[in-house]
Amino acid sequence: MQAASYVLSVGMEVHAELLTKTKMFCRCPNEFGGEPNTRVCPVCLGLPGSLPVINRPAVEHVLRTALALNCRIAMRSVFHRKNYFYPDLPKAYQISQYGETNPLGHSGYMDFFTEDGGERRVRIRRVHLEEDTGKLMHLPGRKSGVDFNRAGVPLMEIVTDYPPDIHSPQEALDYSYQLRLLLIYLGACDGKMEEGSLRCEPNVSIAPEGHQELGTKTELKNLSSFRAVQSGIRHEAERMRHALERGDTLKQETRGWDEENEKSYVMRVKEFEDDYRYFPDPDLPPMVFSEEYIEGLRAALPELPTAKRKRFMEDLGLSDYDARLLLAGPAWARFFEEAVAQGGDPKQVCNWMNGDFSHLLNEAGRTAEASKVTPAHIADLTGLIASGKISGRIGKEVFEHVFQTGRMPSDVVKEEGKEQITDAGSIREVVSEVLSQNPEAVGKYREGKKGVHGFLVGQVMRKTEGMANPEMVNRLVTEELER
Repeated sequence: MQAASYVLSVGMEVHAELLTKTKMFCRCPNEFGGEPNTRVCPVCLGLPGSLPVINRPAVEHVLRTALALNCRIAMRSVFHRKNYFYPDLPKAYQISQYGETNPLGHSGYMDFFTEDGGERRVRIRRVHLEEDTGKLMHLPGRKSGVDFNRAGVPLMEIVTDYPPDIHSPQEALDYSYQLRLLLIYLGACDGKMEEGSLRCEPNVSIAPEGHQELGTKTELKNLSSFRAVQSGIRHEAERMRHALERGDTLKQETRGWDEENEKSYVMRVKEFEDDYRYFPDPDLPPMVFSEEYIEGLRAALPELPTAKRKRFMEDLGLSDYDARLLLAGPAWARFFEEAVAQGGDPKQVCNWMNGDFSHLLNEAGRTAEASKVTPAHIADLTGLIASGKISGRIGKEVFEHVFQTGRMPSDVVKEEGKEQITDAGSIREVVSEVLSQNPEAVGKYREGKKGVHGFLVGQVMRKTEGMANPEMVNRLVTEELER
C-alpha cells in the first residue's frame, strides 16, 4: 500500500524585542544580561497600586514596521490583558493586543527574495505590541528561579496570515531571515537570536494532499538559530507524518526544541483564545493616531532590503549573490554605497569588500566601523587597479598594509615604490634575460609544448617582484618565443 502524501503548512509567529532605552510601561532600563532581578520596579513586577505608562518610541517602532510590511494601521488601538498563570508572568496577565483590526498593524504582506533568487509574498495577519515575560532559570539542586529583568521589555509580535503561505522548511527560513533583516534596517530590533531578542515560533501542521482543512498544529519554541527553525520544522513534519501513519491522533500543543538531540518535546497542551480571557486593560488609554502622523512615519522609512537588493542588481549590475552579501547589515551596505559614491567601480568594490576586507575583518574580530579602512580607501584602491598603476596581486599587498595602518592606498603605492611597471621596453629586457637563462624551456615551447609559457611568465614576474603588468608580460613572452 502506497504511503499517503502530506502537505506541510507553516504559520510563523516572530517576537522581536524593541530597541528602546526603557521597558514598555515603566522607566526600568531595557538591556540584555546583568545580575538577575536588578532592573525591576513595582510596575514591571505588577505590585498593587502601580500603574503602567505607554512607551512612545516602542509604539513608533511597531507602526514603522507595520508600514514597511504594507499593513493597514489601526487609527485607534487599545491594549488588552491576556490572562494566564505561569511563573515568569508576575502579574498573572500579559499586556498585549487582541482582535483582527485592533492591533497597530493588520492585513499586510511581505515580499522577499528566496535563497534560489526567486520572489515570494507572505501575507501578514497582524503586527501587535505587548510586553515580554520574565525568564525561568534552572538552578543547582533541581531548583528553578525567575529573572524578571526581561519582564516588561517592549515586544513586537508579527503573525503570518491564515491559511499559511509557507509550505516548506526552506520557505520558513527565507521568510524569517528576510524579516530579521527588515527589522534591523528599520532599527526596531537587533535581531540577536542567541540573546533571545528575536524569537521565531513556527506553527506546524500537515494534511493529506487534496484536503481543504489543515491538520492539527503544534507550536515550536526555543529555536535559537535559523538552522534550528529549519531543522525543527522538518523534524516536526516527520514526527506528525509517522504518528498519522501509525493511526495516532495529533494534539494541539506547544513543543520545545532540543538542539543537541534535534528533536521536539511536549511543553504543554496548547491553549485556545478563550482560555486567555482577553479584555481591554482598564489602566491604559486608547492610542489614537492622525493621518498626518502616520504619513510622516511612512515618509521617513529607509530604503528596505528588498528594494535595495533590486537596485543593486538592476542599477549597479551586481549578481543576486553579491547583492545578498552586501545587504547582510545596514552598515555594510552603507559602506559599499559610500565607496561607489566616491568613484569606486561597483563590482570591484563589492569583490574587495566581500573578499579581502571581509577576510581581514574576520581574522581581526572587528566590524567595518571599527576598522581603519573607510569607503575612500576602497574607492582609491579599485581606482589604482582600474588605471593599471598596480596589479591585483600588488593590490592585495597594499590593502593589507592599509588595513593595519589606515594609510591611503595611493600613498602606500607612491612611497613604497609599488607602482606597476608598464614600460614595454623595460619588460622586454627582463623577458629576454629570462629566455636566455632558460634555453631548455624555450626549446620545449618551440617543439610544441606550450605549457612552459606559464613557467616563463612566472619567472619574469618573479624577477620584477610582481611589479610588471601581467598582460604585457604575457604578450611580450609570446612575441619573443614566436620570433
